[in-house]
Amino acid sequence: MKRKQFADGVFWMGAVDWDRRVFDSLIPTPEGTSYNSWLITTPEKTVLFDTVDPAKTDVLMSQLADIERIDYIVTHHAEQDHSGSLPVVMKEFPEAVVLCTPKCRSILTRLMPLDANRIRVVEDGEILDIGGGRKLQFMHMPWVHWPETMVTWCPTDGILFSCDLFGSHLATSQLVVPWEVVYDPAKRYYAEIMMPFRQKIAGYLERLDALPIKMICPSHGPMHADPAPIMNSYREWVGGKPANKVLIPFISMHGSTERMVSLLVSELAALDVIVKPFNMIETDLGQLAESAIDAATIILASPTVLGGAHPFVLSAAAVVGLLKPKTMYLGVMGSYSWGGRMPDQLAAAVSTLKAEVLEPLLVEGYPDGEDAARIRELARKIHDLHAAAGLK
Repeated sequence: MKRKQFADGVFWMGAVDWDRRVFDSLIPTPEGTSYNSWLITTPEKTVLFDTVDPAKTDVLMSQLADIERIDYIVTHHAEQDHSGSLPVVMKEFPEAVVLCTPKCRSILTRLMPLDANRIRVVEDGEILDIGGGRKLQFMHMPWVHWPETMVTWCPTDGILFSCDLFGSHLATSQLVVPWEVVYDPAKRYYAEIMMPFRQKIAGYLERLDALPIKMICPSHGPMHADPAPIMNSYREWVGGKPANKVLIPFISMHGSTERMVSLLVSELAALDVIVKPFNMIETDLGQLAESAIDAATIILASPTVLGGAHPFVLSAAAVVGLLKPKTMYLGVMGSYSWGGRMPDQLAAAVSTLKAEVLEPLLVEGYPDGEDAARIRELARKIHDLHAAAGLK
């Protein structure tokens, strides 16, 4: 795709990756993604914001073919999908100076062959006059989602170049799409990438609230011509209480655990508790992560395999533990034949969550009438805990 102008002297650059289905060898991207680069030109200076993934370097270079000079390359984030084309761009534009945070400078020079003398550190809040009445302000925002991240504010145009913040994995030929189109990809992106850092993001949102932002230009996905929907959604996702909702990642080998899950789902639904079971044979981790954003309770359901938890459920537990949703209650349920360490393994995998751990519910073999009564009691307990916490 060719570069596109959307404001006076301001262009979208970059590449749309229509076919990418896995990001970081972990995150499913069913709708592809984009690697957004941005360009501002004034009578005095030309500034490039970020580059693209190395696999798409040729696309970016074709967009820069008629650009005679680049004065600055603002590097918001060192990860290669943002910075992987830096060596090629810097070689093509030998006068260009890279601007980044101190931590970013250190990481960049370890990730790729770059001339450290051409990398200049910018301080938090530093303002750069690029001529033509335009100024740029750099705002450090570490741990969104790496420790070296920053964003750039252009007050003249009301544009926030937000790096990964407010992004989405969504391949599209449009610079702006309706909010209802980008909502799900943006929520999934938040769950997969930003949720572990929600407390820091909450503070950064307060800082950004002071800015008269008219447009947000993230590093992935379409632009936000109206910043309100995405910023309001982030406030909801990072703050407040979770919903009256139970998430159940499960695996069943011979039907016993599946029967337990089915009984629990039925009992919770009868108590007007929202419940979402995920069969980990068929579920991708992105769906699980998105649903975990507002789940008050997570029940990990697994059969016992060679004395331990099923690896697929253990993997789901590890993902939940890494993403750190605002879950309040955690439980383990499942079946066994001769015992094992399954509950302890699963509890350890989610020990990073600040959640109350419920007593495990284990069944020897296939659940009978007494087991069904125990499952009914568990559903009632979850309902009562949610009600006492005022969850809706």
